[in-house]
This record gives sequence, structure tokens and C-alpha cells, in this order.
Amino acid sequence: MAISREKKETMTSDYVAKLAESQALILADYRGLTVAATTELRQRLRALGGSFHVVKNTLFRRTLEEAGVPVPEGRFTGPTALSFCLGEVPPVVKALMDFANENDALIVKGALWGSTFLDLEGTKALATLPTRDVLLAQLLGAVQGPMTSLVSVLNAPLRELVQVLAARGEQAGPAEEAAA
Repeated sequence: MAISREKKETMTSDYVAKLAESQALILADYRGLTVAATTELRQRLRALGGSFHVVKNTLFRRTLEEAGVPVPEGRFTGPTALSFCLGEVPPVVKALMDFANENDALIVKGALWGSTFLDLEGTKALATLPTRDVLLAQLLGAVQGPMTSLVSVLNAPLRELVQVLAARGEQAGPAEEAAA
């Protein structure tokens, strides 16, 4: 069934809008995936801030051109489905990769992260990235660690002086009482 020109323009503008608000985009071949499995995948991804859409290759190529993203050769062959990551990228990619491992019908082709296309190995690496909150906590720990050490080193001479004076005070206290 042919799609009218107006419908194609509407679909392209919808794709451009979703691409603009998406943190990453995962490409997959969904050939042989049942309706029930597709529904389950969409529910899993929706819970993580993602979505799963079957697209027409020519329309999405046009979308990428409109968005100023270079279109990679060979990525848009055969049936293509896209998963938009509207929230955190690693959980969505991990859920998609896990689902692909459970269902042989879903084959992940790669990902678009920013304006860079990643192959399957790069997409798997995205799945292993920690979430934003974990990365911020690690960064805070990395920055805070040296500062804590610096404060400890700067306070050490003062702390040692106080300990020496306290020990001297304890020694002098009983000697003065005995002399009196």
C-alpha cells in the first residue's frame, strides 16, 4: 500500500522530533518477531524511557539527512526497527540487548549516539556503561578523595602537636601533685 506524500512528510517530521529529543538510537532487524514479543519489548523499553518503532528505511534516511546526520552505508537494509532512548541510554540498550539474547528473531544492528554510528560491539559497550547517577557519584568520589587526603595531611602536624601536649600534660599532672 502506497503512502501519500503528506503522510510521508508527517512521518519524517515526527522522526526528526523524536531524534532531537532522543539521547541515542538503536537499530535492529525485527524480522520474524511476533506481535506478542514486540508488545513485550515495547513495554520493557517504555518502563525505562525508551520506545520501539518499525520504520521505512527510505523515510528514515531522509530524516537523518534533514537532521544533518551522515547516513552510514549498509545500515538500512532489510526490515529496520528503531529504539529511541528518551531517558538514560545504558538501561534501554541493556534491555534491548537482553531481549535480543532471549529472542533470536531480534538482531541489533548498531546504534546512533550523537552523530556517531556504533557497530554491534560499540552498542554492547553502551549497555555496560553505568547510569548517569552512578557516573556522577564516581566523579564526586574521584574529586573528593584527593581533597580529603590533602585536608588530612594538612591537619596531621596540628593533630600531632595536640597529642604531644596532651601526653605531656598527663605526665606533668601527677608529678606536680606529688611535689605538693
